[in-house]
Amino acid sequence: MPTGNDENSDASTARSHNETAPLLQQSSSGARLSPAPVSATPHDSSDSSPTSEHDAWIVSSQPASREAPRQRGLQRLQQLQQLRQRQDQGANTHSQPFSRKWWFRRIRYYVPIVGWLTTYSLGNLATDIKAGFMVACLLVPQTLSYSALTHLPPAYGLYAALVPALVYAMLGTSRHLSMGPEALISVLTGTLVRGQIKHLYAAYSPNIPPPDAIDRFAAGVSCAVALAAGLFTFALGIFRFGFLDSMISESSLRGFISGTAIFILVGQTRIVLGIPPSASVHSTPLNDLKYILTHLHQTHAATAVVSLASMALLLLLRVAKRRFKTTQWLQLVPDTLVVIIAATTASWAAELNATHGVGIFGRVDGGLPKPAIPRIPAYAESKDIVSSAITITMIGVVESVIVAREYASRNHYAVSSNRELVALGMSNIVGSAFGAYPAFGSLSRSKLNDRAQAKSQISGIVATALVLVSLLGLLPYLYHLPLSVLSAIIVDAVGSLLSATPGAIAFLFGVRAWSDLFLLLFICMCSIVSSVETGILLAVVISLIMVIKRSNTPRIRLLGRSAADIPELRPISNLAPFSNSSRCISFGSFVNNAQTHNARQENASDSEGSPYDSDQDAGGLLRPTEGVLIVRVEEPLYFANAGQLHARLNRLEMFGDLNVHPSEAPQMKPTRAVVFDLVGMADIDGSALEILLNIVREYGRRGVRTAFARVCDGVRTKFGLSGMAEAGAEYEFEDIHSALLHVERQLTVSIAP
Repeated sequence: MPTGNDENSDASTARSHNETAPLLQQSSSGARLSPAPVSATPHDSSDSSPTSEHDAWIVSSQPASREAPRQRGLQRLQQLQQLRQRQDQGANTHSQPFSRKWWFRRIRYYVPIVGWLTTYSLGNLATDIKAGFMVACLLVPQTLSYSALTHLPPAYGLYAALVPALVYAMLGTSRHLSMGPEALISVLTGTLVRGQIKHLYAAYSPNIPPPDAIDRFAAGVSCAVALAAGLFTFALGIFRFGFLDSMISESSLRGFISGTAIFILVGQTRIVLGIPPSASVHSTPLNDLKYILTHLHQTHAATAVVSLASMALLLLLRVAKRRFKTTQWLQLVPDTLVVIIAATTASWAAELNATHGVGIFGRVDGGLPKPAIPRIPAYAESKDIVSSAITITMIGVVESVIVAREYASRNHYAVSSNRELVALGMSNIVGSAFGAYPAFGSLSRSKLNDRAQAKSQISGIVATALVLVSLLGLLPYLYHLPLSVLSAIIVDAVGSLLSATPGAIAFLFGVRAWSDLFLLLFICMCSIVSSVETGILLAVVISLIMVIKRSNTPRIRLLGRSAADIPELRPISNLAPFSNSSRCISFGSFVNNAQTHNARQENASDSEGSPYDSDQDAGGLLRPTEGVLIVRVEEPLYFANAGQLHARLNRLEMFGDLNVHPSEAPQMKPTRAVVFDLVGMADIDGSALEILLNIVREYGRRGVRTAFARVCDGVRTKFGLSGMAEAGAEYEFEDIHSALLHVERQLTVSIAP
């Protein structure tokens, strides 16, 4: 399980510091601290022996002839030692397993509300209540709107904002993350529900299932996928996989988000325009777009006017807030709530449903959800639910953890990715028993929560309380709300998802990151043409392939020196400017220059550069040493990246450059010696060690001398255990020049031209 920082001795440390400070001040006035040994004292000898490096410093008198200051210094030292012993005893008492304090610290860590609620300042209550109210004014309209994306009754959107948000407020570490329904998750849930409903239609064929049966079936599928997603997320947190949020590349994620946003826009455009739904139960975004374009003549004028007016009002309010940033009351106006109130009032006053045929919200049963263990409904495919749960988990985890980290960084507090996963998982597990579909963190609501200056998770609890009030008493007042207004709210929210795409494309184009740009556009098009499942699958698979590919290639560099007399070794990246006759520097002249340089400098290793040195120096372009490969390994070797080491070394032997195409003619003379600079290789596992040992043995069979320079202690120990010396390699050299001198003495044939 994820573990917290050790805080057992914080209090005792503070106490001992306060007690020892006056003693240190006194000792500084009459005595000085020196590392001389302590003489015998009246106490037991075990008390006088220092227990740590800090205790080894004693107090001695400034004038050696005066014994009184020395005795006072020894007494102060004894007092310091006694305080240190009490501190250690207190720390041992606090860290005793399964003690009362041990249990309290563990509960406070894994249930954060126990920690922050006991220290909560009532002065922040008014600010948290205001923030919770502002978030609820956005949360309630969004939940009602997003429920349309999931093909569920509106009440289920409120269910997803009720219990999951309450559980997260108790277990989450972020003060600003707003838990509840989210556009992308709602689309993925709705895609699953829509795909499973066709099995229900097939079971009732040739009849049509009743609406109540469709609602129960859809609710069962959504609760089952919420339970599965919660279990997956909880398991990721328990087994400390919080790093997975960074496994999907930014380009892949941006492409998927853009494609999904376009998918939502296409689906909601039909409702905004009032076009009748398609007879197809399961369709792709491209087919939906074709359907809209071919049925534009069926646009319902009154519905389109209401939708466009709602979007215009939302845009007007947003522009006004940007224009008048200093007007505080205007910044606190809830846009979506104002639009819903205005649209509902206008629909009731003008009787839009009765006179113009505008679809309205109608009567919706509210009330609290009844707890029940989620079960996969009959006719539903369990494998589809599990696969969708994995997809939802990936997207929800990435979005939620990124948002939590961003606002924690802005407000100077820390969040734990693993504990966030546990909190998100438990929120969905518990929420699924109360009718909730998958819920995760929302960027737009978290941004509003931060703008309202929320101080703690109390703002989330306040928002949950207002959702409960809406669920129990608000729904009847929304009877005349036009459904197209909810679609307009969705379109407005999705616009924020697309707002960052043009900037991302321009940035990638400007820095010439062609592979990332292609990846963004490709995944976006696949999400539109095929499905959102295809888009996220490609995003995950391609990102993992990129990670595997880059980790599979060992980072090695060929070292050389410039034409200057100083034999300064730097990484070489390109040999193209040199001809075959002048591209190398003779080994003998290099060693002679190295000896001269060693005589001038006390430490030649300081001039060997680092793994991040540039490819040029004051002496001009770099050239390799003739007949010798000086190879720097810039990272630890393990089973994944060591497999390609032999092939990359062969390419360096032939071309001296890893960027040269293999079809080119060899450009290097035969290799007589290889010197490995292991300054960047802090570790090596067993598989990589076996591969490296086989490479050394192959070099030995070819008569190629091998030496290793700047080997760290751990790697040197493994070399000794593996028999690296018996294979013909030397690895005790402190710098590259020493290794080169040794190799020169070992060679029987001169390498110099």
